[in-house]
Amino acid sequence: MNFQIEGLRAWAPGLESEDDWRAWCNAPLVVPDDQQQPDVSFLPAMQRRRLSRLARMLFHVAWPLAEGQGPLPLVFASRHGETPRTLAILSELAKGEPLSPTQFSLSVHNAIIGLWSILREDTSEMTAMAAAGDGLEQAMLEASGLLAEGAPAVLLVIAEELPPDLYTPYIDDVPFSYALALLLKPGKTWTLSLAPATSGLPAAWPHPLNLLRTLHGGQRTLIHYWKDRQWTWSRNEA
Repeated sequence: MNFQIEGLRAWAPGLESEDDWRAWCNAPLVVPDDQQQPDVSFLPAMQRRRLSRLARMLFHVAWPLAEGQGPLPLVFASRHGETPRTLAILSELAKGEPLSPTQFSLSVHNAIIGLWSILREDTSEMTAMAAAGDGLEQAMLEASGLLAEGAPAVLLVIAEELPPDLYTPYIDDVPFSYALALLLKPGKTWTLSLAPATSGLPAAWPHPLNLLRTLHGGQRTLIHYWKDRQWTWSRNEA
């Protein structure tokens, strides 16, 4: 897959600006996650009220990249999705309490892209994915297909929210909440290739964060191992 990264934005608690992220990439550490909310003040208050924290993360990183782009296909990837909202619904079920139809409808995995389509008034093709450790690459496959079909640009967003404490024994790949948005266009400045994995140790950080470190550090290659797959990101600029 060949593509161009036209723009990127990222958010995590306490990491708002490009300088914040550059400093984190040089010395990565687990940042305190005290349920800080991303800024979505560009939306009317009535619209903001329906957004969960995960949705706010997506809107915060993606909205500025979408400005001025016209109709824009979107690929959203999240391995765990709306864990706080779904846990609240499951807790209500366990207590025999009636469920809120609104909360249930907003908990499904494609609810966020539905809200995005409504608030952006954009009926472009949009996909919500739930993949495992190489979810970013699976989203890239989807985005690459859209570019190959003629889309002038595709917005890719991958986001994970720190799950509730109840999930701690089962979810160990989200050190803190984060979101990354990439504005992708046709080009050959980057190549993503796949090969059978022959070796490779687990990465210290979730792969989207490692990609951010590569982008901010100027490295030309990033290799990501997941199960029997080896994904190689190569920067082709002269």
